[in-house]
Amino acid sequence: MPSYVALLRAVNVGKRQVTMTALRECLTASGLEEVETYIQTGNVRFRSTMRSAAKVEQHVERTLAAGCGFDVPAIIFTPSELRQVYDDAVAATPARGNPGGENRYVVFFKEGDQPSGAGADAIAAWDREGEAGLVIGRAVHVWLDGPMHRAKFFGAFAKPLFPGTNRNLTVVTALARRWGS
Repeated sequence: MPSYVALLRAVNVGKRQVTMTALRECLTASGLEEVETYIQTGNVRFRSTMRSAAKVEQHVERTLAAGCGFDVPAIIFTPSELRQVYDDAVAATPARGNPGGENRYVVFFKEGDQPSGAGADAIAAWDREGEAGLVIGRAVHVWLDGPMHRAKFFGAFAKPLFPGTNRNLTVVTALARRWGS
């Protein structure tokens, strides 16, 4: 039975609150198995008899909308896909500049939602001192020399980054170690 990792977008923000216990119970009641979460930011691993990531994504989103009372976008990865994003994050270097990357983030996307073409080129060409980004597959890798709330990168790319959900590299590392194949 395949395993999947769901990265949920915009849970526990403002009025969109759900405990990870309630989340696990809701997903387990829907037929998913071995449901586990990691920290309160909407990281979930489970097993399912469904073999299509698209069907799993639809199932998780429908289940959570009914159980939480609001839409919860779910970005689904297999364990090996999650591990690849982590490996890319460790190996990647920004196309421009060389920020020390004191703060590293990865923005995850559903299949086909990641920036491409001119959008990906603009991210790679970002030329603000201490900030850089790079699109690799279904993720945007971000390097910041300072705190996220002071960075201009996320504001400059708000539209292309919008459908994604971000995690700092510490969380991505923990997820890859726990759930990546």
